[in-house]
Amino acid sequence: MSQQVSTVIDSELCTGCGLCVRVCPADTLSMRDGKAVVSGQRSLACGHCAAICPAGAVRVTALEGQAVLFETLATAEKALAPGEFDAGLLVRLMRSRRSCRNYQPRPVAKELLTDLIRAGITAPSGTNSQKWTFTVLASRDQVVALGNRVGLFFARLNRLAANPLARFYSRLFGGNALGRYRLQHAATTAEALRVWREEGRDRLFHGAPAAILVGSQPGASCPAEDALLATQNILLAAHALGLGSCLIGFAVEALKRDRAIQQAIGIPADEPIYAVIALGYPDERYPRVTGRKWPLVRFVP
Repeated sequence: MSQQVSTVIDSELCTGCGLCVRVCPADTLSMRDGKAVVSGQRSLACGHCAAICPAGAVRVTALEGQAVLFETLATAEKALAPGEFDAGLLVRLMRSRRSCRNYQPRPVAKELLTDLIRAGITAPSGTNSQKWTFTVLASRDQVVALGNRVGLFFARLNRLAANPLARFYSRLFGGNALGRYRLQHAATTAEALRVWREEGRDRLFHGAPAAILVGSQPGASCPAEDALLATQNILLAAHALGLGSCLIGFAVEALKRDRAIQQAIGIPADEPIYAVIALGYPDERYPRVTGRKWPLVRFVP
């Protein structure tokens, strides 16, 4: 995101409380003659100053527009303070969302897909760069076309993994990545390709009628983290809006290894894709939540 300053302060409304100066992470603002003024040469355009001003005296014009004006749901401009939302309800949402592998053929409206992106970009990003990209496949035909390209990639990879000489060089120079793939994934991938080819069963996107590919433009300080934070927002928002979702890791791997796939969709080569989200109305319903394995946890003394 450009660090050009777009902050505007209405001196007539400013009460001189100094809260905007206190929360500014880039020293864009300062106090002068009892009023807040724009004095810095750079801005993260984070909006902290506008969000905290009790008098509404601060605007960040770079943040104004359609980016967070939702079309399919109503939202409020008043922020929730820490502790104001029901934490139990939030955790219930997180526990209720599951990976969906059975979808209705019903299409997902573009307005709803766009609102999922709006929910995604409420996530934090490193240095507030906001360099996410979202490529939307809004029809089943587009999802199938991507699935076919991913399938061709894995068919080639399976042939390579079956070659002893290729596996030998992979052990020498590639950390045995090809050998591990052959042991762990080649058989199930071959079966998925067979049932797709012979039976028309979609074991990759599971029949989803839409998908969103989350990537990053060049220049982000931590692009993968940014993309995955936005992705989690989309997953939770999708569940709340009545949609099922599933992360398609095999598609991400194919896009990473064969840039011709993303170029065929119109994604520039310098825009890596970090998540592929299958989306649609679920043809399955889970009446209860389940548990989780306990992770490795360390409290540093």
